[in-house]
Formats: sequence, C-alpha cells, structure tokens
Amino acid sequence: MYFARLSCALIFCLLLAGCGNNLLPSESDRRPAVQAGTVGPGVGQSAPDFTVSSSQGVPVSLAAALSGRKGIVLYFTMWCPICDSHMNNMRATVAPLFPEVGFYLVDYVSGSVTDAANAAAVNGYSGGLYTTLADLGQAMLNNYQATMGTTVVIDSSGIVRLNEDYRDGKNLQAALTALP
Repeated sequence: MYFARLSCALIFCLLLAGCGNNLLPSESDRRPAVQAGTVGPGVGQSAPDFTVSSSQGVPVSLAAALSGRKGIVLYFTMWCPICDSHMNNMRATVAPLFPEVGFYLVDYVSGSVTDAANAAAVNGYSGGLYTTLADLGQAMLNNYQATMGTTVVIDSSGIVRLNEDYRDGKNLQAALTALP
C-alpha cells in the first residue's frame, strides 16, 4: 500500500515537472489580441448584442441599456454567498462613484422571469441600483464567455472595456473611470 501511494505521488510529481512554468501565474494575458471591429467578449471588441427580459418583464437590449449612459456593467450572478459579497462590495464602493453607468445583474440560473424577480427580491437586489436581467437561455452567459462572478464593462459606443472575474472592485473602478 505504501509503495502504491509513493508510486502515485512520484508519477504526479513527474507530470507536474513536465509542465515547466506553465503552472505559475504570469500576471499577463497570453490570449491572442482581439481584432478591433469584431464582435465578441474580449476587451476592445464590439459587445455581443442581447435582448432579454428584466425581472419586471420588460425587454432590455444592449442599445437600450447603453442609451444616455457612459456605459454599463454586467455582473453574472448565481445568487450565492460569493456573488452576494461581490454585489454588496460593488454597491457600496464602486457604484456610488458612477451614477452615469447602468448596473445589471445577469441571472443565468433562474428558470423564469418570475424566478429571477424572486431571487433578486429575496437577496435584497430588487429596485434601486441594479436591474436584474433574466438570461433564460444563457445566451448572454455564452456570448460573453462568462461564469459566476464575471464582470463586463461596456462603454457607450458598445466596446468591451473589461471582462474578468470580480475581485475587489479596483479593476472595475479603473475601467469605469477610464470611460470616455
């Protein structure tokens, strides 16, 4: 039994050693550069269009969300404690500094507009700062290559300025400050 565990550990270490520095974070984005003018979720690309229902049943499109604003923030939520922590931090530390920006919670887990409205209400996010969007078919989730906690900033011209997992709000605040 001891030798079996030792053999497994040795094989695992050899596999890791073969990966070289690929397992160490580089602090740099190694994805290929995006082509300006293309549509996609990457920073610098034109944001993918969407039309989904708000939790009040009102259709919301990308153009409508951007209308009269410097930009919008899309936060992809599952209504879990981590998302709640992010949304509370955003509500307390970032959003008050940017009244000319629309903040949208993208609910991609609820099965209906009513369920999205109930989830927003139960979690304290109905009415006020955030508008909850019911992404029932997960088209937004897929088009923005999002996961739980993904935060996307789109400027008034429809260009993606940030697409990353929410951390502490510093990158979000920097992206919002840089909006034209």
